Amino acid sequence: MPGAETHGFQGGVIVGVDGSEHGGCALLWAAREAQRRQTALHLITAYSVPIYAASGLDGGYAAVDDSVIRQGAEGVLREAMERIKDFDIDVDASVENGDASGVLLELGKDADLLVVGTRGRGGFVGRLLGSVSSALPAHASCPTVVVPTICAGRFGQEVEDKHAKAELAKHPLAEVKPRVVVGVDGSDQARVAVLEAAEQAQRMGVELQVLCSVPQYSGSLAWVPAAIDREAIFADIQTQLDAGVLWLKSHFPELEIHTRLVDGSPVEVLVESSRDSELVVVGTRGRGGFAGMMLGSTSDGVLHHARGPVMVVPDREDPRLEDRPSFGPMLGS
Repeated sequence: MPGAETHGFQGGVIVGVDGSEHGGCALLWAAREAQRRQTALHLITAYSVPIYAASGLDGGYAAVDDSVIRQGAEGVLREAMERIKDFDIDVDASVENGDASGVLLELGKDADLLVVGTRGRGGFVGRLLGSVSSALPAHASCPTVVVPTICAGRFGQEVEDKHAKAELAKHPLAEVKPRVVVGVDGSDQARVAVLEAAEQAQRMGVELQVLCSVPQYSGSLAWVPAAIDREAIFADIQTQLDAGVLWLKSHFPELEIHTRLVDGSPVEVLVESSRDSELVVVGTRGRGGFAGMMLGSTSDGVLHHARGPVMVVPDREDPRLEDRPSFGPMLGS
């Protein structure tokens, strides 16, 4: 299983694997998704050769021979290939030398989807995959799905991670409902995410829930009127959400679509939705954080605390956005 020079893939699903439990969750989710999409699955593991300061009299620096590390990485990929051998998909695998996030971003430039795993406790972790942090979903050219270890039971796996076990002991997972939830806030970025979520819901054969969460005003905002008619605000937003559903129905006539308008923190509402949804979808400008009028700067909040898979959709052009105004009032306009 030789490692090739870093190259991109035209289409397909790319998954980062490292032999860890969270990497295994991502692997199984990615294999199912590749099968749903009837596309190829690309398994990638990346590593950097450590360099240390020599302690001899000659000083200088020395690099560790990477042959042992590479052999271990190739073993991880062989094990991963064995785990998904029963899926009806085309699979390839490669070991890449370099920073994990940089490698995956480069490989994913023309891919359909990137998939990675996380403990859901403040960042991505892994022995070989490395600390990808939030760089991948924030800067990827294609949608990225983050699969937390805590939902391993969805794939028929026992949860071994001690942190995930402790969390499950306090808050057991709920029964997963056949739905995809997408957060909206009136921005074009959110509308792009809605279109991606609708495609995913249709692919999964589940309903789509369009969720808008309106947080309470907080802090010292002297310019906010003393009396705010939130009922009127909610009624106006609901009208615009209904118009958005008509627009979506024009592009996805067979898809079951519902709206949900709630009072509360977008991060908390979306994290709660991740407990019992097939997938939660959010949009980002791709510059390090989520954006929007009401969805707000959720940053790493949803990714770090989600209890189910989360898809982050980058900002990009979509011709289907052009006909949205003809269906009625728009959030954020």
